[in-house]
Amino acid sequence: MNSSESTQRSNENSIALLPKLSGLGGPTSFQQKIIKGFDQHGIHVHFDPQDSRTKAVLVNGGSKQLFSIWKAHKQGKKIVQRLDGMNWMHRKRDTGIRHYLRSEYGNWNLSFIRKNLADHIIYQSNFSKNWWESKYGPVKAKSDVIYNGVDLNYYTPDGPHLRPNDHIRVLLVEGHFSGGHELGLLNAIRLVVHLSERFAQRIELMVVGDVPDLLRMEIESVSNAWITWAGILSPEHIPGFDRSSHFLFSADLNAACPNSVIEAIACGLPVVAYSTGSLPEILQEDAGRLADYGANYWELEPANIPALSDAALKILQRLPYYRKKARLRAESIFGLEQMVERYAQILVS
Repeated sequence: MNSSESTQRSNENSIALLPKLSGLGGPTSFQQKIIKGFDQHGIHVHFDPQDSRTKAVLVNGGSKQLFSIWKAHKQGKKIVQRLDGMNWMHRKRDTGIRHYLRSEYGNWNLSFIRKNLADHIIYQSNFSKNWWESKYGPVKAKSDVIYNGVDLNYYTPDGPHLRPNDHIRVLLVEGHFSGGHELGLLNAIRLVVHLSERFAQRIELMVVGDVPDLLRMEIESVSNAWITWAGILSPEHIPGFDRSSHFLFSADLNAACPNSVIEAIACGLPVVAYSTGSLPEILQEDAGRLADYGANYWELEPANIPALSDAALKILQRLPYYRKKARLRAESIFGLEQMVERYAQILVS
């Protein structure tokens, strides 16, 4: 395609993204991937729904720019909403009044766009679709389920790693361990402690993400588990950490389609988790092992740690097998190009 053809195609296929994101988390990661992917498809991407070239608006979750989205909707521009799960932990744990109000507004905002403005909804998993429809009911908008994807040439088992031979490393990756996500970190520590009682080798928990200083100090004061606080990592370092671990513990309950899980299996890192949310969909074909939570996880009741430990043990006993199966699962359904093509079909058709 020459430059004039590329420019013409970009003008014909101009997509506005909302909101413009930065920082940590899945929505930001998705935005970066989709911009790069659309550019390779000759689709011009910007952040102004009122741009005269705009054919469609992709709302990544919710947005404060409701009036701008409404105007674009009235102008006949296609509004496509990408939906994750919804906020729920703030109703089960005391996360502070500010976080509570922000979470409630977030749910209202997402639901308002879904019901009143969206022409097409892209759910990140069947779990996400079923959750929204059971909570807020079906809507007139068309819908599809599109899983998140990763660059399989970048997230790969092939590459440098520092996976230890003298101990077992359990990896935990989360953007922020706050707003109720502290529970996942505590379950990870309980898992490591339980595994330590079953193995002669030492067990290390490698924690990647933003952990509040007070929480870290509280944990260190009461736990003798071997914890390495890796802090916040830029995305380019994640594949090396995935390759340098024995398995990933996915701590988030009722996750809609966690990027950390897809990145891990793409790197050949099997996943251990409780059977909640979208994980039964994602971790098929032995890409990992799921454990029965053993209680009502929607009420955040205490989890069954021995069952989680059993799941981890099965992976560690056949690690080469599970590493291979994890990569094969990623290759079968979670490639970035496949995701970008499906979004492009919906947005520019």
